[in-house]
Amino acid sequence: MELSRRSLLGAAVLPLVAPVRTQAQTWPSGPIRFIVPFPPGGSTDALARVVQSGLQQRLGANIIIENRPGASGAAGTAVFAKSLPDGNTWLLVFDTHSVNPYLMNLQYDTEKDLDPVMLVATAPYLLAVSTKHDFKTLAEVVTAAKAKPDGLSYASVGSGSIGHLFMVLLQKKTGVKLTHVPYRGGGPAMNDALGGHVDFIIGSVALVTPQLGSGKLRPIVQTGEKRVPALTDVPTVTESVPDLTAYTWWGVFAPAGTPKPIVERFNKELAETIKEERVTKALTESQQMTLVMAGPEELRKFNTAQGKLWGPVVKENDIKGEM
Repeated sequence: MELSRRSLLGAAVLPLVAPVRTQAQTWPSGPIRFIVPFPPGGSTDALARVVQSGLQQRLGANIIIENRPGASGAAGTAVFAKSLPDGNTWLLVFDTHSVNPYLMNLQYDTEKDLDPVMLVATAPYLLAVSTKHDFKTLAEVVTAAKAKPDGLSYASVGSGSIGHLFMVLLQKKTGVKLTHVPYRGGGPAMNDALGGHVDFIIGSVALVTPQLGSGKLRPIVQTGEKRVPALTDVPTVTESVPDLTAYTWWGVFAPAGTPKPIVERFNKELAETIKEERVTKALTESQQMTLVMAGPEELRKFNTAQGKLWGPVVKENDIKGEM
C-alpha cells in the first residue's frame, strides 16, 4: 500500500517538474527583452548596451533593450512586474529600486513580484559643478551657498535617488540650502548640466566621469570611502564632512516565479559576458564601476539593507517620488 502511495505521489509531482525542466532546456526560444526603467544616456542604459552583444552571442537570442523611464524607475518596473516568468524578460535597476517603496505607492511588490538575479556593480557618486562657476572645493561651494540660500541648483537622476538623499544629508551637515532639480534619469540630467542650465550635478562616477573631459564640468567631491582610481585628485566628502558616504548600484531582476535553472543560466552568461576584456574595461575604466557579480541571495540582502539605510532619510525629510 505504501509503495502505491509513493508511486501516486511521484506521478502527481512529475507533471509539475517536467514542464520546468523542459522549459529551461529549450530556453531561450525567442527574443529577450531587457527592460531599463530609465532613458537612454544614463549609466543604467550604458551598462545594458555594453553587455548586449555578448549576451546575444552566449544565449543565441536577440536582446532587445527597452527604455521605459518615469517615477525614478518605478514606471518601467511596474510594466516589467506584469511579465510572464518565462525567462524572456529581465530588468536592470538602479539604486532607486531599493528606495522607491519608501517614496510612493507602487503598483508592484518589490519582494513578491520580482526575483533577484545578480548584483552587477557598485560605484560612488560624484558632485560636479558647471565650469561657469569658479568653485574648486566643497568649502567654496558651502561659502557661496550660505551667501545665497536656494540660489544654486543641482540636478539629480531622480527624486529619492541615493544621490539626491546624499545631497539632503550634505546640506544638513553643512548648513546650506540648494535647489533640487530632479530628472527622469542620468541622460536628461547630464544634458542640462553640460548646458549650464543647473549649477551642479550629483551622479554616479559612471555617469559623470566620462563627461569631465568636455570642459563643461569640474569635479568637487566623490562620495565613497576611498578615491576611485580615475579621480585620485578629487577628494572624498569624508575628508571634510565626517560620516557621510553614498554608493549607487546596478542589479538584475526576473519576474517572480522564473524557473531557477533559467535564472542560474542567465546569471552565468551575464557574468561571463562581463568578464570579457572589452566589457570589463568599459565598465571599470570608462564607467568607473566596481564589479560585484553576486548571486540572487546576495542581491536580495543588499537591496533590503539599502532600503533600511536610506528609507529613514526619505521619511525624516518627507521626500516624495516623482510620478
